[in-house]
Amino acid sequence: MKVLVANLGSTSFKYQVLDMTDESCLAKGAVDRIGEASSHCRVAIGDWSDEQTMPVPDHGVAVEACLRQLTDPEHGCLKDPSEVSAIGFKAVHGGRVSGVQLVNDDVLDAMSEMNSAAPAHNPPYIAAMRTLAEKVAGIPLVAAFETGFHLTIPASRRTYAIPREWTDGWKIQKWGFHGASHRYIATRMSELLGKPDARVISCHLGGSSSLCAIQNGESMATTMGMTPQTGLPQNNRVGDFDPFALPIIMQHTGETLEQTLSRLANECGLLGLSGKSADIRDIEQAAAEGDADCQAALDVYVAEIRRHLGGMLVALGGADAICFTAGIGENGDAIRAAVCEGLSDLGIEIDTVKNAQPDTNALGEATIHSDSSRTSVWIVPTNEELIVARQCCQLLQDQNQ
Repeated sequence: MKVLVANLGSTSFKYQVLDMTDESCLAKGAVDRIGEASSHCRVAIGDWSDEQTMPVPDHGVAVEACLRQLTDPEHGCLKDPSEVSAIGFKAVHGGRVSGVQLVNDDVLDAMSEMNSAAPAHNPPYIAAMRTLAEKVAGIPLVAAFETGFHLTIPASRRTYAIPREWTDGWKIQKWGFHGASHRYIATRMSELLGKPDARVISCHLGGSSSLCAIQNGESMATTMGMTPQTGLPQNNRVGDFDPFALPIIMQHTGETLEQTLSRLANECGLLGLSGKSADIRDIEQAAAEGDADCQAALDVYVAEIRRHLGGMLVALGGADAICFTAGIGENGDAIRAAVCEGLSDLGIEIDTVKNAQPDTNALGEATIHSDSSRTSVWIVPTNEELIVARQCCQLLQDQNQ
């Protein structure tokens, strides 16, 4: 079974094709500048790569273009587009609909109901899914919702202190996101530790960041709440924020609620704190050169990670492992060191040499804890595409039984 896993933006279509007989990646590709007069279609299959420039008006045409590259007579990894058993999407927020679902009108309606909760994610996915349902009708579309992994969180940790009808009627609760990444870490760490019931804290740190407390391979707590705007400070999103500050901001700026929310979602986080960049690499460089605002941005980011890390240690009653993943988690040795600094009394110690120069295996995995640390500390690259492909296969198999 071959699955095409899609990662969509409003004007982009990135994908991987996985052969699920051995879970190998057959191809990676992308289509950029969708809707413009000249779009770029790129694909890499083994040692062969191809790039074409053509008009791509919508995501449906983008999929058709990538399928033509994938079925190239000389270099393609597919003989025919019909070899693709499903197109899987790392869908974000379906509210009343979660888990793994075949895309249909009800699923799309449920996602539309959550547009205001995930304004940067849901609208482009919905538009693309509707287009693809018409253009590639012979290939099942599967939505693997990010919220699905967190359905195991106890009610006491996902319920807001609000009237019950808001929770039950409008689904206002802590949903959690980055589900595919945290699910992969849960699975992989169980294998690496040889302990199915391992207590793991997954630190997905990147342009978008969240922590997840995992036990027995299941989510027990996470930092993001009702929307992906909450939890840790993001690259340009505010993270945790007191809603009663909104009237004061609006009073001083004269902006509407919609304008203020847009700024909280696009001009805050690391960008707002630093006043210079949303990229942690730029911020670290400026801080090293003496920029006080950039140093403050790093300090706030680390402090929030540590605050939530402490809560998860309590929720799990300790941890067997702490795992750093995603762009900052995998590459940010200074952030990792700052997060773990002074935690030896909690049994968490990193080796400064290992942290600065990890001895990685073929998958990019490494341990960075000291010999005296009671908790192991890991770097493990995530693989969200593999998780989505596995979920697609399971759904199709269940339906065929």
